Amino acid sequence: MGAASIRPRALGYVRVSTEEQEESGLGVAAQISDITNESERRGWDLEILMDLGKSGKHINPELRRALDLLRAGRADALVVTKIDRLARSTRNAADIIETAQAQGWNLVMLDVAIDLATPAGEAMANMLATFAQFERRMISQRTKEALAARKRDGKHNGRRTAIPAELLNRICERREAGESFAAVAKGLSEDGYVSPTGLTTWQESTVRRAFISAKEKQTNITEGSK
Repeated sequence: MGAASIRPRALGYVRVSTEEQEESGLGVAAQISDITNESERRGWDLEILMDLGKSGKHINPELRRALDLLRAGRADALVVTKIDRLARSTRNAADIIETAQAQGWNLVMLDVAIDLATPAGEAMANMLATFAQFERRMISQRTKEALAARKRDGKHNGRRTAIPAELLNRICERREAGESFAAVAKGLSEDGYVSPTGLTTWQESTVRRAFISAKEKQTNITEGSK
């Protein structure tokens, strides 16, 4: 008697924002149904992960958990009904696609026919990446212009970080121990930690901004307690 075949394991990701949840749930049940039907059609075992009442601006807790499971090889695919359930922008979605391709797991977005396991789906992903590159350049240009304007007006250019507290503590500890920002970024990448945009390749600039933001916040708290 032969051994039973092992079915691929998929993670279905469902997200609704606070406003959408208050109005109608934005079809949470419909999202689950569509993901379940697709997984059954493909013969996948399925686990549903949900971030309810969350925006798509950053990597939310359950999406981060899904990416960690996929990175660790404990799941084979991530399925979402719509691209905007996965990420708020084309740029962030492309980052997650790049991570999936680098780590060797499948990503399925039902609304835009992206399926990294098929030639057609991969071609759609490449088109998305092209638009994302254009979006990155436009955002970079607008950001530089905005920062320059704030600097001329004498305004502070600091911003909040979406990095979890434990990783932020690690960044601060390593930097204060004498490591360069590049070395800290390399360490996070080698250990497989997911960046705020879903990549496992950390940029030196991301680490630098996070450290500066953390130190500025610490200074403000200290000064405010005097």
